[in-house]
Amino acid sequence: MPVSMRLLGFAFAASDLLVELAPGGMIVFAMGSGPSREIPAEKLVGLSIFEGVGKASAKAIETVLAKLRPGTRSPAVELLFSAGDSHVRRASARLFLLPDLAPNISAAVTWDGPAYLPQEAQSRPALTPAAFLDRARDILTAPGVSRDLAVSFVDIQGLQAAGALGEAGERLNTRVQGALQAASVDGNSAGQLGPEQFAMVRDRANSVDLADEVREIGRSEGQDLDVRSIDVGIDASGDSLNALRALRFAVEGCLKDGGLDRPELTFTAALERTLKSANAFRTMVRDGGFELHYQPIVDLKTGAVHHFEALSRFRSPDATADTIHMAEELALIDSFDVAVAEKALSRLRQPGAGLLKIAVNVSGASLADDRYVQSILRMTAVRPEERRRLIVEVTESTAMADVEAANRRLGALRAAGIKVCIDDFGSGSASYDYLRRLSVDTVKIDGKFVEGVETDPRARTMLGHLVELCGSLKVQTIAEMVETQAAADILRDLRVDYGQGWLFGKAEIEPRTRLQSVEPARQIGAVWG
Repeated sequence: MPVSMRLLGFAFAASDLLVELAPGGMIVFAMGSGPSREIPAEKLVGLSIFEGVGKASAKAIETVLAKLRPGTRSPAVELLFSAGDSHVRRASARLFLLPDLAPNISAAVTWDGPAYLPQEAQSRPALTPAAFLDRARDILTAPGVSRDLAVSFVDIQGLQAAGALGEAGERLNTRVQGALQAASVDGNSAGQLGPEQFAMVRDRANSVDLADEVREIGRSEGQDLDVRSIDVGIDASGDSLNALRALRFAVEGCLKDGGLDRPELTFTAALERTLKSANAFRTMVRDGGFELHYQPIVDLKTGAVHHFEALSRFRSPDATADTIHMAEELALIDSFDVAVAEKALSRLRQPGAGLLKIAVNVSGASLADDRYVQSILRMTAVRPEERRRLIVEVTESTAMADVEAANRRLGALRAAGIKVCIDDFGSGSASYDYLRRLSVDTVKIDGKFVEGVETDPRARTMLGHLVELCGSLKVQTIAEMVETQAAADILRDLRVDYGQGWLFGKAEIEPRTRLQSVEPARQIGAVWG
């Protein structure tokens, strides 16, 4: 079989339509499946690609063409093709500039669903909040996205009351949601955030008065609807992805707090507050404007302090957990995790530190690429002996998108002599999967398993099985929230290796290696080497 035929097979395996564009956008060659039966591939030849797609799609193509260089392929570009008889069809295209064909450009197009009438969008219900945010992300971060897009928030007072009118109310809701979908940029990016609150991605060039259109729908159904809308531009910083993350965080915060009564104030205020907090967090990380406090972790057999966990303390009034959650959601956590490790290593290097060992937390999100591991190895390259005194605790607050890749990165730390621990084991659904797929030295058992250990036989049984499982995998265990000597004794008898909690000491600005407790003889000890 000729190589050219194989290449053609590979091309059609990856796409539905192949076209070649002249420099001005004229289609000079087309092969494969056209946008519809009325417009087969061969009928595209001689047409301009800019005439065959929607306004936003034309801008996206124009942006990509301006950046395309010989030998390079563009990311996928989302398009809306004309499919004849007023139908349209969604597609994604990748453009390639082959030097031998220059200045002509090759494009591979993949159709996304059948052709449809834009009016059909009016029968589509609004998306759930999560689906809306995902759809907004896909649209606003697509290559060559139009800068004329915005997120519109719409408050429709009276819609919830109308819903109690039976069939008429259901019809009104259906028509309103369909109108919002039809007004969205792709006919499917309007979401319902609350009973009377909606949001959509919309083209700012669309001159339709959406609020007036929804009021008219209400009047036609015998209902007086009070409609207010506000557009929020999220690209003021020039960074669509980070701004979109801020938008998601702000929207989810409003949903959680029930702050949907005045969306024209609530969402913009929440977004501004989120962006302000993000900038303050970046400054805090850059300037080292936080402290580490150290809580002892004790060997339950000997009572000796084994190591300390470094816990972050912020100077802002925000709760630590909320600040960390914001940093994870806005993709700011990786730089913070590196800064924490840097402070901990600085403490290890102070005179009199002896054989002090410190555990630092790292978000699962920071293991999405190599930067965190590379930073740790770089910071300890001059003093490789410090690696034996450093422990990395992986928190489950953010799920790892690629566990295998994270395991490879953690493996690089372990190969260098740095111990690895799974933090808060059992607090999330992924815990056992992490234990199965991550090569670690220790797991820290979540405090909820420890709380009832003195009074609940089932809690003791579960802990016993968990410790047995870890022992069979040659993984050590740490119990959190140990607050009484009785609990410590039970945990020791269950063969839990280490304990952490107020029985042994709270987190303090300086590591305390000699502890006071109800049984001093059992608790006083030296730091292990």
